[in-house]
Amino acid sequence: MTIDLPSPAEPLKIGTRGSPLALAQAHETRRRLAAAFALPEDAFEIVVIKTTGDDRAMIAADRPLKEIGNKGLFTREIEEQLSSGGIDIAVHSMKDMPTEQPEGLVLDCYLPREDVRDAFIRPGGGSIHDLPEGAVVGSSSLRRRAQLLHRRPDLQVVEFRGNVQTRLKKLHEGVAEATFLACAGLNRLGMADVPMTPIAPEDMLPAVAQGAIGIERRQDDDRTAQMLAAIHDTPTGQRLAAERAFLAQLDGSCETPIAALAELLGDNLRLRGEILKPDGSEAYADEITGPIAEGPELGRALAKRLLDRAGDGFFAWK
Repeated sequence: MTIDLPSPAEPLKIGTRGSPLALAQAHETRRRLAAAFALPEDAFEIVVIKTTGDDRAMIAADRPLKEIGNKGLFTREIEEQLSSGGIDIAVHSMKDMPTEQPEGLVLDCYLPREDVRDAFIRPGGGSIHDLPEGAVVGSSSLRRRAQLLHRRPDLQVVEFRGNVQTRLKKLHEGVAEATFLACAGLNRLGMADVPMTPIAPEDMLPAVAQGAIGIERRQDDDRTAQMLAAIHDTPTGQRLAAERAFLAQLDGSCETPIAALAELLGDNLRLRGEILKPDGSEAYADEITGPIAEGPELGRALAKRLLDRAGDGFFAWK
């Protein structure tokens, strides 16, 4: 079937948030699409859309996101533009994405996954274990906060939001002694000069879908579906199918400390998962292995196993 390709006169519109990292991801998407179809990059227009999560007037820097109701906080306005035809595709950081899409939208294209690890950022270098007792660590991630406090309950954790550049500025100003960022974001921004120590997944399991870029489209847009199929990375899709099924079974969101990582081992998939109390006082971790094709089933099975171990009241704080 012949595809009616976009052109500089009638470009395909790519919706994204306006942060430097979001723009880097949108530009990567544009480059891959242009290369796949031998088109000039200006056959694809990048459209910046402000989301509720970007509204600094509404969200104070020290106000936890869960107080605003963060389901879709960084995606809602973009998806509204996609549904209405204002844009043709939407580029997302997959760790921000709810496990269910709005009616009429599909998320079935993923770019090759970047480094999944968390980066420990401290001007003087070192690891979590090198921090002095009572040191202040900044993080807006409930998952990272819970994992840190589970390992070092003596530390103080303060709210630390903003894009990568904002958080590094806060660190330089002494708001905290250390913080965390995703290795993937630093790599995509070309920030090799940041003093960071990658944390092995064995020491701190990453967020579900960390390091992955997803591209959302309208379900009835056949042209876009064919174009996105040309840049879809199947191994990333297989890994995320397991991780997101795990998250969905737990009814997880950005306000739930949940971690997971799927890896492909030949014809099999290994999935590790962890659930924690926000204060780090309890944590349960386990893993499961099975055929790649059964990834979603493995994700749901691992979630049920952890819930059985944690007990019915584990998420009572939600």
